[in-house]
Amino acid sequence: MDMVKPSFPSVLLQVTILVFCFYGFTPRAVAQQSGAAAPPRNGALPGSNAGASSAGTSGMMMLTIFLRHDESKTLDEINAHLKQTGFTTNFPPPGTEVVSWYVMMGIGQVVTLRFPPEKLRDVNLAIEHGAWGAFRTEFYPTYDYKALWEAQRQSSKPASP
Repeated sequence: MDMVKPSFPSVLLQVTILVFCFYGFTPRAVAQQSGAAAPPRNGALPGSNAGASSAGTSGMMMLTIFLRHDESKTLDEINAHLKQTGFTTNFPPPGTEVVSWYVMMGIGQVVTLRFPPEKLRDVNLAIEHGAWGAFRTEFYPTYDYKALWEAQRQSSKPASP
């Protein structure tokens, strides 16, 4: 029986997700473990203006979607499929925000969306109806760690004389 060896990035992502799930490495948990002040529940750090808009980000989730190119098709064939299925006009669905959209050579496209949890089904259906056939898809729940990382980095620097 031939076994398919998973790629290193795939294994790394899976291990990272498992660590987050089982050990509670949320921004709040990391802050508590490090002795730093825990960020508010909306993910913003004290003194930052993240999430300061009237709508805020409370009650929102982020999802990173890997759109891996179907390498059996040319780019023109992929684009024709996306146009035929309406993906280019129907994704992302209404009520979602594109946080980032990158092309990664050798992978395809990586999209991070922010939306209320009740829009998850709409996001899934937009992918199923439009992207399948052009891309293989992977989904990863995501959160913004940068502000907490920067705060921890600052607090770990030695004091200047």
